[in-house]
Amino acid sequence: MTAIQWLIFVLVVQVIHGLGTWKLYEKAGRKSWEAFVPVYNAIVLMKIINRPTWWTALLFVPIVNLIMFIVVWVEILRSFGQNKEKDTILGVVTLGFYIYYVNYMLNVAYKRDRSLVPTTKSGDTVASLLYAIVVATLVHTYVMQPFNIPTSSLEKSLLVGDFLFVSKFHYGARTPSTAVALPMVHDSMMVVKAKSYLSKPQLPSFRLPGLQKIERNDIVCFNWPADTVYKFFDTSGKHIDKPKDKRSNYVKRCVGIPGDNLSIKDGYVYIDNKKLVLPERAKPQYSYLVTTDGGDLSQYAQVLIEDYKITDGIYPTGKPNEYYFGAVTDENVARIKNIPIVKTIVKQLTPAPTSIEKSIFPHNQKWSSDNFGPIYIPEAHKTVALNKETLPFYKRIITVYEGNKLEEKGGKIYINDKEATNYTFQQDYYWMMGDNRHRSEDSRYWGFVPMDHVVGKPVFIWWSIDPNVPWSKAIDKIRWDRLFCTVGGDGQPVSYFKYFLVALVAWFGFDWYRNKKKKNA
Repeated sequence: MTAIQWLIFVLVVQVIHGLGTWKLYEKAGRKSWEAFVPVYNAIVLMKIINRPTWWTALLFVPIVNLIMFIVVWVEILRSFGQNKEKDTILGVVTLGFYIYYVNYMLNVAYKRDRSLVPTTKSGDTVASLLYAIVVATLVHTYVMQPFNIPTSSLEKSLLVGDFLFVSKFHYGARTPSTAVALPMVHDSMMVVKAKSYLSKPQLPSFRLPGLQKIERNDIVCFNWPADTVYKFFDTSGKHIDKPKDKRSNYVKRCVGIPGDNLSIKDGYVYIDNKKLVLPERAKPQYSYLVTTDGGDLSQYAQVLIEDYKITDGIYPTGKPNEYYFGAVTDENVARIKNIPIVKTIVKQLTPAPTSIEKSIFPHNQKWSSDNFGPIYIPEAHKTVALNKETLPFYKRIITVYEGNKLEEKGGKIYINDKEATNYTFQQDYYWMMGDNRHRSEDSRYWGFVPMDHVVGKPVFIWWSIDPNVPWSKAIDKIRWDRLFCTVGGDGQPVSYFKYFLVALVAWFGFDWYRNKKKKNA
């Protein structure tokens, strides 16, 4: 929806509210016209229903306001003596229009000093539940969101089975663009497997001020820009056009920031022709072919899996004495060479092809996943020349991410019906890649990540389980050394779980001592 359309929509809502409540405003000792003035009518309404003025702000917070509307409808009815279960049900199922009936058809009296405490156990339960949902939704949307790692693209920095907290405030919390959705649910409901949102209407979205900008080598959570899958891990082939904030959540490492000229040479990332220096915690991995002198590599399986942590694929290739290793770090390459029966270990890099590689962005270059670029990463307010050579790099940005009409006619490029020889970007873009280079679907395949798709910064691992260990071995399944680890920072990850346990025991001990002291007083 455009800004004009939203203005019209808001004005229509105000008229609907005013027509349905103006008599009730009068009975509460207010002026009838106060029911029609945007924002002011909500402030007055909070006074009428004896609720704090700051509730007004919650009526304008997407998703949260859907809950608050229901609460306010019920509060209006109760403020005028309509507090039976029937009134509550009618107020909710009619989307508040039952208030019209009360406003015009019933001779109700305003209950100025009504009790705000629920009179029934069920009412108290519902009130507590709604309050909890509102608070949790605010935290989930603007402060911190739980997230789990479903794939191995960031091994060994983040493992399959890690559960993270993603900070929304580091890069600035993003307001939702999807107006109608279930609170704290992403793109589908768990049981019925149906969409958890309505695609329309869409709200203008903006980002609140953040603590920092995205830096090179940051691990970032974002909405997958090219996502059209109906459901994550769905293999049916069904597709759907998703709003940007309902596209699948991905976690990758940002290896290129706005203004960078990025290239990949033999699997290594270069920025402005200088090899990217990764932090100590980053463990880039590649696939390798390992040959033996005829000995059986399976006798070393336990060492490879448990000591070297090579869990992402060790397969015989079908050729004599040859094995494929799916993800090996440079550190483990040296260790594998020391296995007595290993004869050779060769990194499997894809050279630049002699023909256009359609699977590699921008889908018209002779590039591969290991030999790629150079490519310019767009920066907000910077201008690039547009021609038939550069257009494939930026076509999706111009049309999909920045909402312009683009046409090619007679060998010329037209943007919004005007001939264009250059283009100025409206926002920053980033280049995201997985550390597991040969097991990561990332920017090499679908291009740039717009800033408005960035969800937040993973900061903390609060739980971690090994999917390869059965729950019958629960002690071994839990990765105790990863609990309460920070995601970023210098040096190797350190678990703060034992400190958490000490603090928890200390708190319970203090609470027990305080209660005992009160009883003895």
